[in-house]
This record gives sequence, structure tokens and C-alpha cells, in this order.
Amino acid sequence: MIVEIKVPGVGESVTEAILAQWFKQDGDYVKKGEVLFVIETDKVTLEVESEAEGILKIAVPEGETVAIGAVVGTIDTAAAPAETAAPEAPPATSEAAPAKAEEAPELEPPPTPAAAPAPLPEVPSAVPPAAPAEMILSPAVRRLVVEKGVDVTRIRGTGPGGRITKGDILLYLEQAAPGVPEKLPAAAAEVLPVVEVDGERTSRKPMTPIRQRIAARLLEAKQSTAMLTTFNDVDMSRVMEIRSRYKDAFQKKFSVSLGFMSFFIKATVEALKEFPAINAFIDGKEIVYHHYYHIGVAIGTGKGLVVPVIRHCENLSMAQMEQAIIDFVGKIKENRLDLADLEGGTFTITNGGVFGSLLSTPILNTPQSAILGMHRIEKRPVVIDDDIVVRPMMYLALSYDHRIVDGREAVTYLKRIKEFVENPERMIVEI
Repeated sequence: MIVEIKVPGVGESVTEAILAQWFKQDGDYVKKGEVLFVIETDKVTLEVESEAEGILKIAVPEGETVAIGAVVGTIDTAAAPAETAAPEAPPATSEAAPAKAEEAPELEPPPTPAAAPAPLPEVPSAVPPAAPAEMILSPAVRRLVVEKGVDVTRIRGTGPGGRITKGDILLYLEQAAPGVPEKLPAAAAEVLPVVEVDGERTSRKPMTPIRQRIAARLLEAKQSTAMLTTFNDVDMSRVMEIRSRYKDAFQKKFSVSLGFMSFFIKATVEALKEFPAINAFIDGKEIVYHHYYHIGVAIGTGKGLVVPVIRHCENLSMAQMEQAIIDFVGKIKENRLDLADLEGGTFTITNGGVFGSLLSTPILNTPQSAILGMHRIEKRPVVIDDDIVVRPMMYLALSYDHRIVDGREAVTYLKRIKEFVENPERMIVEI
């Protein structure tokens, strides 16, 4: 019986993916439940397990873009593993013993030249990092490592179990500085060939498929919405004071740290209740209003920004919100983030302040109608009761779809968030 291996559906909005890496080779005997290959979308990497036991036949090689539901290989469940036939052959006849006896002298000479430089040209010596990575690198990835002269000790694997995928190698090459060659200068020249025109030197490199998808989605957001951004600033004094005063008690009771994000999620939900259009989206000629609050929190990764969604924040305590964020960060590090974790958001919060951003204009996470941008906290002189004082201030930015959200609503909404954060007593901290 032949069982088809298909690319699984990973979400309503995802129509294709990249077959990033095969963990088995063509002709291998695979067992049910074993990981066969990994697919990558513009946000996450997903393992695909075998649904049957038998001999694997690969139809689509690594690196190809495949449609959801496409057949990338088959499993012959009637075929027996090749390993069972091999051990039965030698004991079948008495000639097997002399055959092994003849092989023994042939196996002894290699140890002698083994001390000689014969093994040195092999991959473990030519590319030192390849030796420890031998157990986790697929043949295709190893070929790319050797071809490009990549030092894999500089790369953190995002594949299952920390394995280095082909996408990791390509991303590393994409981000490598043009003036910093790898161990093999010739290989670096292949990645970024330098062209001189009128005395000026330039280099070109193709965008990775994942980067192309991210670019396409951002461009779509700009072209399909009437995006506008309004700004305000918020005094973080009270939040910082409360956080400092209660962080130990909070940690002791809930076994999780009290961060700034939970304050902003809480303030966001309370403000959204007053301005339902900001928690809605346009579907054709209709506006869909959500009576729940699924808040996406943007988290930076090596492959770009991912936005896991914390569901029903209106029912969560601040401790539960903080725990949800920690769980998502752990999933991202261990490459266990599912597409379901990224879908269904009604509003997004992004914090450029963790990277040092003072002020920015966030782009909408379509089809949502708004996104809140947080920034770094910076001490600045402000006027309070006619006195000039120094306060820890943060700029806030709200980008919104002007087709559904009016300017008055957007400005008032952002002002409400400012009021909640500057007076957190209005929000209950469960400690």
C-alpha cells in the first residue's frame, strides 16, 4: 500500500510553505510518528511526522516552495526494511564466514593510514564545526555548509531539538556583513559578488523566500489600508513604582515576574471596551466587531517578528498574562510555536523599546484595524503643576485603519491608555 505524504494545513491564511529540510533520505525505512521533514512559513517552522511505517520515497527536494496539501513523497507500507534482508544473507551459507575473514584484513589497513593526513580532507577537518554538527545536519545542509564555508558554531539552530536547518544557513548568509568573509573567501564572493560600475562597487544577493513573504505582507498592509498614526507620551513613574514595590510579593505568589507588558495589555483591554471599532476589522462591505479581546504581542526572532496571541485577555489576571508571554518565548526558542498560536488576534502590541527605539510608526497586523507601539523609557524634563521635573517617559504610537477608526476615536483611545498607565490603581493587580 502506498501512503501519500502531504503538506498539512497550517492555518486559513497560509496557502504555501517552504520544504526546509528532510530528516530522512530517499529509500529510508521510517516508522509511524517519526519526524520526516520541516516546513517553514513566513512566521514559524513546523515538523511533519510520518503517518505510516514503510519505505520512504521523496518526490520534492529541500528548498522548494510547496502548496498546502501538495504531495511531497510516499511511503510504501508493504516494503520491508532493507536492514532485515542484509543480516540474514551472511548466515545463510557457509561461504559467509570466509567472506568476513577476507574483509578483516581490508579493515586493518585503514587504521594505519588513519594517522596519516588521509582523513584530513574530509568534512570534519576541512570545516571543523561540521564534525560536532554531523549528527544534526542533514546532507543538504552539510553540503551548503561546505560549499559556502560557513562556521556553524556561529549559528543557533531553530530546527527541532536545536538542529540547524537550511533556512538557518541562508539567513546567516543573508545577514552576514559583505566585508566579513567566512573561512573560505571564495565562498563569500559567491554569496555576495561585487560589481564595479563607474568606479563604484555594489553587491547583490537574493532575498530568502521567508523574507520575500514578510515583505509582501507588509506591502499589502500599506496598500490595502488607509493607515494613519497618532502619538502620545506616558509617564511611567507609577507603574515603575508599583512594579518595584510589589515585584517580590508578585514573584513569590505567582512564580512569575511582574513586567511592563501586562500593564499595557490590561490598559489596552479596558480602553478597547470603550472603543469597539478599534477591536474590529473590515470584511468586504461589513465591519466585524469582536466581543472578546485576543491580544497579539510582537516578539522578535532571528527570522523576523512573530506575534503570538494571548486569548481572552479580559478574563486573565496580570500574572496569567505574564506567564503566557513567558510560555510563548519558550516555545519560540524551542521551535514549538504553532500556527494556531499566531492566529485570531484582534489587536496587537509591539515594543520597539526593547531594541532601544525612541519613536516609530508600527505597521498594521492585517486584518486588524489598529496596533499599539511601545518604546524605550527615557528620563525627560516635563512640566507638572507649573514645575519642571524629571520623569521616566515613554512615547506611544497608535497606527490605525482610517477607514474604520476616526481620528477622534484613535486620539481618545490612546489618551485612555495613557490615563490607565499613569494611574494603574484603576486596574487591579492581583497580589
